[in-house]
Amino acid sequence: MTDDTLASRTEAVRDRYRSTLGTVPSGVQERLRLAQEFDRLPTEEAIAALRHIVLTGNPLGGRVQQLVHFGQLLALGRAHPARIHARGALHAGAGIADLIGVAETALITAGVPAYALGTEIIAELLPSDDAGEAGRFRTR
Repeated sequence: MTDDTLASRTEAVRDRYRSTLGTVPSGVQERLRLAQEFDRLPTEEAIAALRHIVLTGNPLGGRVQQLVHFGQLLALGRAHPARIHARGALHAGAGIADLIGVAETALITAGVPAYALGTEIIAELLPSDDAGEAGRFRTR
């Protein structure tokens, strides 16, 4: 495989993540680096293709899918991926109020630690000084 082909295929995987999350998570970047170095790109392409099918072909739609991911990851206590999917939910059209609703649901299904993690992540997404900006997020 030529370097150009490899680079093109790798960028196509990155584009799939950008389309659903708005960015390429650092863990995905590292996996792609290893995949390129050890000729394992087909594995990453398969993962990206499956994610694309599940996320775009699902009747829940991208916004709800990201909110579900966020809630499941809160329940599992997985802070880093929960942060990724909270941002992904905003990218897909969710608002801060939606994320709060998910965190409150996690309180019931997974307890105070899940709720606390959710509120911590949501607070990180709010601008720190401008209440007007925070209000903008709440109305989405």
